[in-house]
Amino acid sequence: QVQLVESGGGLVQPGGSLRLSCVVSGFSLKDYAMAWYRQAPGKQRALVATIGTWDITQYSDSVKDRFTTSRDTAKNTVYLQMNSLKPEDTAVYYCNRVFPLVGWGQGTQVTVSS
Repeated sequence: QVQLVESGGGLVQPGGSLRLSCVVSGFSLKDYAMAWYRQAPGKQRALVATIGTWDITQYSDSVKDRFTTSRDTAKNTVYLQMNSLKPEDTAVYYCNRVFPLVGWGQGTQVTVSS
């Protein structure tokens, strides 16, 4: 059964850091590119970062140079290291396959506020 479980969110002050994790079950990270998305209140879900099967990464302009995604295929886990956090990074963060999408996990709330 395919399952995505995100964790690691929380409340952090501007300029702080968080590391999100996404544990994947039901398929292997070796076979699929993965992505991180976020949904802020009142906004649509937006793509933040991707990591391909060759570990090639891409980022949205809003997080480039601040966020880094990586993966551990042995643990079937994807990570999102978020540095220099800003209030506008506040959102629920989700992971999913780039294609085809599978059922969404519960996400993890990130709140950046002083």
